[in-house]
Amino acid sequence: MWYSAPMAGRTNDDVLATQWHQLMGRYQHLMCELDRELGAAHELTASEFEVLQQLAQADECSLRMNTLGESAHLSQSALSRLVTRLERDGLLARTTCDHDRRSLFVALTDAGRRRYAEARPTQRRVLREAGSDCLDTQTASSQS
Repeated sequence: MWYSAPMAGRTNDDVLATQWHQLMGRYQHLMCELDRELGAAHELTASEFEVLQQLAQADECSLRMNTLGESAHLSQSALSRLVTRLERDGLLARTTCDHDRRSLFVALTDAGRRRYAEARPTQRRVLREAGSDCLDTQTASSQS
């Protein structure tokens, strides 16, 4: 279990801080496992996979860059660097909006769709196996 010490006698703020610390530890552990498995099998980081997944689930496999940034949980500069890498690898393409030249769209290429489809089972397996202590895998499996 991730709880290291009893929480009796602590203030609510101390308990909250301890729970936050434990949540961050579980998150970091899971992200490291995802990075390791996705990197070894598919040459993707967990963040790159997340961007491919967001695009794969979007209408026409395309999103405005700012919309992608909101759902990818990355800073604007980190997202820009990640998109540049994925574009260089041929997994996505950037285009400008016909109606607003200031807006950028990001879309999956055919290679991006294939890489996502190949990596998806690996990501799902890691979530089932390494995430079982912090994710509700029983509810998720009944919804799939």
